[in-house]
Amino acid sequence: MDLDARLSSSSPLRIVIVPWLAFGHLLPYLELSERLAERGHHVSYVSTPRNLARLPPLRPAAAPRVDLVALPLPRVDGLPDGAESTNDVPSECRELHWKAFDGLAAPFAEFLAAACANEAARPHWIIADSFHHWAAASAIDHKVPCALLLSTAALLVAEPLLLQPPAHLEAAAASVPRHEQEQRPPALTSPDASGMSIIQRFSLAKERCTVGAIRSCVEWEPESFPIAVALFGKPVVPLGLLPPSHDGGRRAAGSEHATVRWLDAQPPSSVLYVALGSEVPLRLEQVHELALGLELAGTRFLWALRKPSGAAVLDKDDGSGMLPPGFQDRTHALGLVTTGWVPQMSILAHASVGGFLTHCGRSSLVEGLLFGHPLVMLPIFGDQGPNARQMEAQKVGLQVARDANDGSFDRHGIASAVRAVMVDGEARRGFVAAAAKMKEVVADKELHDRYVDEFINQLRSYADGGATATPNSS
Repeated sequence: MDLDARLSSSSPLRIVIVPWLAFGHLLPYLELSERLAERGHHVSYVSTPRNLARLPPLRPAAAPRVDLVALPLPRVDGLPDGAESTNDVPSECRELHWKAFDGLAAPFAEFLAAACANEAARPHWIIADSFHHWAAASAIDHKVPCALLLSTAALLVAEPLLLQPPAHLEAAAASVPRHEQEQRPPALTSPDASGMSIIQRFSLAKERCTVGAIRSCVEWEPESFPIAVALFGKPVVPLGLLPPSHDGGRRAAGSEHATVRWLDAQPPSSVLYVALGSEVPLRLEQVHELALGLELAGTRFLWALRKPSGAAVLDKDDGSGMLPPGFQDRTHALGLVTTGWVPQMSILAHASVGGFLTHCGRSSLVEGLLFGHPLVMLPIFGDQGPNARQMEAQKVGLQVARDANDGSFDRHGIASAVRAVMVDGEARRGFVAAAAKMKEVVADKELHDRYVDEFINQLRSYADGGATATPNSS
């Protein structure tokens, strides 16, 4: 269906989108906002001032119909000023960040009350992230249906505390490695400074929502997706993968970056891009094992290194203060390490990149496979382990070997996985072929457009009274 047909099919919807305070959520749901706006719908995208200021510019076709709504994050004693996204928050302050997050309940309720006071501006839908129990409660108060943004299907199936699988699905949950079960953060089940656990927030939001919406599809998670839909107990609508623009778009700003210029001098498909996200808390000894593993593998690499958990403030942009003694002298002919911002999409799109060592966050997987890169997978926490197992089942790469009890990894496991994905001819050919097959899914613009169009149709059917799903207002 072309844009004109979509716009003329019926009147525009007014939608409020409230993502979780992490850029792994803020950016893909900004992409959703833009896709809705480009179809003629009006979106109020709600976050905190500093988070909104750090978003990329809206695409011109979407900008007139996306309002960025700033709700000040409440002050909490002990939480650093300006710590609005999870990336800003020291590990010892995470509990205080949750408390500040829960404090957004009152300003959001005021925003929604004002929006609903004018019938001509009244939202048709609230789309809120998994933990936003207060947004779902406000939606009930104002009789606005709420769609709950869910995690990956792989996590929903693997984490029994989220959806309490029935007996016949317990085997799927039992497949979670011991170290993942034992390393769950205490805040998952124990009350934090707000007196509430993460599971409690999710459970309340689930009870209060009308439908679930998931940034996934059966083509991406063929085994997990149908099970997750069955487990949720309410209608679940796929959003597709919301892949970022493949044609350049926001990548233009990174084309002259030093990392891209370095890649220009490397042979085609020879470089392993190493990036574990902005929030993965590797300890210094883990950084050293990763570094020594890359050295043992002997392949070219570009490493976007982040400050290790508990490390002192960086004083050099090349990360030398965090790396093993002599590492950069020994590897300077093959590798580049940088600790500043890097243009990840420009890097992944570069012809010299031939593989991606990733923590398996959902956005990183989508971005890596958008360009057909086989994966070296090093999941650390949260949905990353289930995501990695899902991708390993698709044969697009290999997980780094871990100790079965404590989940530790060493340089030899890193080197073995890197060689298999980047060097070993037969193994690499298999991973490259499987990654190319997944690229066909991720880069299929028509497929993901259809998912967004069908999502809009589902929202409209509820808004028009064509379907019902009554939330629990407890």
